[in-house]
Amino acid sequence: MGRGKIEIKRIENATNRQVTYSKRRNGIFKKAQELTVLCDAKVSLIMFSSTGKFHEFISPNISTKAFFDLYQKTTGTDLWISHYEKMQENYRRLKEINKKLRREIRQRMGGDLDDLNIKELQALEAKMDSSLVAIRDRKYHVIKTQTDTHKKKVRNLEERHANLVFDLTKLDQQNGIVESEGYYNEAANGASNLHALRLYQIHHPNLVLQHGGRFGSNDLRLA
Repeated sequence: MGRGKIEIKRIENATNRQVTYSKRRNGIFKKAQELTVLCDAKVSLIMFSSTGKFHEFISPNISTKAFFDLYQKTTGTDLWISHYEKMQENYRRLKEINKKLRREIRQRMGGDLDDLNIKELQALEAKMDSSLVAIRDRKYHVIKTQTDTHKKKVRNLEERHANLVFDLTKLDQQNGIVESEGYYNEAANGASNLHALRLYQIHHPNLVLQHGGRFGSNDLRLA
């Protein structure tokens, strides 16, 4: 029994439409490859599905650029002329903008003022005033930010200093150093006591070292 003839019209079901597209696309690509091999033909296929997916087939014996160059040569058309004209128009527009900006810069620096009338000079003066205000605001903002940062650093250092003084006081009272007959004896040996003695010497400038400047038992006395 032969296959019935399919009516050629848009498939309404999206899933069936995508499946049919995929099957027939593969069939067309297979036929294009057969033409390339059997007939030494140059074939190029560009396809976009209803969902916007791009598919392309190009014969391995030619590149895409060479194919379009051959098409232009054969048909006598220029595919890039409209794009080139748009690029030229955009280039002219940007060139004119650049020319105006350069002229405005020269005028703000005191040049090219001879051709300006009173209104144009007043407008230029107003622009310079507004630019000056904007520059000052930006500079003040930078200075304020830097000042706030430095103030925060100073507060952090002050807090660290206060914490060190507090810790040193606790060491003096609990573990650190006891005054006896003009000498200071360590309550314990080790790196923690060495650190405490150094901190204590910083906050007691009248304290001097004995035995060649080494810290140890009975090594400290008041100057």
